[in-house]
Amino acid sequence: MNESLLRELVPAVIGVLVRRGADFAAAEDAVQDALVEAVRTWPDGDGSPRDPKGWLITVAWRRYLDAVRADASRRRREERVEAEPPPGPGEAVDDTLQLYFLCAHPSLTPASAVALTLRAVGGLTTRQIARAYLVPEATMAQRISRAKRTVSGVRFDQPGEVATVLRVLYLVFNEGYSGDVDVAAEAIRLTRRLAARTPHEEVAGLLALMLLHHARRPARTCPDGRLVPLAEQDRGRWDTRMIAEGVELLQGALARDRLGEFQAQAAIAALHADAPRAEETDWVQIVEWYDELVRLTGSPVARLNRAVAVGEADGARAGLAALAALDPALPRHTAVAAYLHERDGDAATAALLYAQAARSAPNLPERDHLTRQAARLNARLRGEGPFAGA
Repeated sequence: MNESLLRELVPAVIGVLVRRGADFAAAEDAVQDALVEAVRTWPDGDGSPRDPKGWLITVAWRRYLDAVRADASRRRREERVEAEPPPGPGEAVDDTLQLYFLCAHPSLTPASAVALTLRAVGGLTTRQIARAYLVPEATMAQRISRAKRTVSGVRFDQPGEVATVLRVLYLVFNEGYSGDVDVAAEAIRLTRRLAARTPHEEVAGLLALMLLHHARRPARTCPDGRLVPLAEQDRGRWDTRMIAEGVELLQGALARDRLGEFQAQAAIAALHADAPRAEETDWVQIVEWYDELVRLTGSPVARLNRAVAVGEADGARAGLAALAALDPALPRHTAVAAYLHERDGDAATAALLYAQAARSAPNLPERDHLTRQAARLNARLRGEGPFAGA
């Protein structure tokens, strides 16, 4: 049995059931039942049906009809359901893109949109999604059920916003690496599928951004789990083929001359990937791209990252000046201040700020990294470190 093929077919099968009259929640439940049946009955090797999609459509439609008939409160709806079509190939209409739009509907919270996208478009089970996000399965099941109820009344042919879909996929990419499913890799897979269905330049920009970041993943942590800052990473461990693909996608998107935020972020990531050594990074050009990103989004996080880039391009004092214009309550503001103060030679202030930043770190690896930075500077100040007296 080809599990990846099953997951690829999920959006199209759900789309067929919706077009036949099922609401989204009922269609999604029926397709999940069909997947369970496929796992149970499809043998390994060459014994799968010649038309897996047609098989799934047939079984899912039967499950849907059984559910309708079993619910007395839906008798009027049952009367509108057409007779079961004969087994065979599904309709040629590809509803995958509309399913992306539905799962990223503006009425959903970001967490619910992410969960529903992984379930309906990605074909993951509730248990897999729960493990990826380190929450109980019952909690994730409730989240997905609420999301399905929310979008069940939305017409399947209503236009969607690509920007909303991209935001959800970006959240998927950024939020998970744990569990038995690599959610970052899953986000890349789903974005590839979206890119194959729409020529939108920002879809290409987001896919390029994901690839360029994911290429650095092997070098981001030590074997013991400690974070490795970008400047200290072993660039020989970066995935050069993934970087090349990301750069090619980015160049194609930029050539359309319709710049968007994901293209700008990808351009920054590409400049980091292009530098053979950290010392050769083109920080001046990175600042220029951050200027574009701030112009496009006005994002405080972009301004914060720009302050770091300014500190590298024009010196720590310039970076601190850029930082002074930002709200100190911004996430990671204190960590950036610590880094820039260290670059400016003020180890005492930097040590205090690193310790302060560690107390509000969003996750354990980051807290551990910031604590180690504070300890390193404090050891130097006490004359214990390798650069004491330097």
